[in-house]
Amino acid sequence: MRELETEIEATRERLAGTIDQLVYRAHPKTIAQRQKLAIKSTFVDLESGAPRTDNILKVAGGVAGVVVLFVALRKLSR
Repeated sequence: MRELETEIEATRERLAGTIDQLVYRAHPKTIAQRQKLAIKSTFVDLESGAPRTDNILKVAGGVAGVVVLFVALRKLSR
């Protein structure tokens, strides 16, 4: 009987720990921090701190392309 109670208590402790982890992972601040880190890691090598110029240039090129497209469309519509 005592063995069963000990096993039940250990299971409760594991479940409580799991619930605490889930609450932490689902907290909006934690989610925001993960997303911020994911975005930062796209543009900065987190180990060395060096900028990842390949990704920066891709984004800059995309933005420049969209701007050129809008300017061209605006001139054509006149």
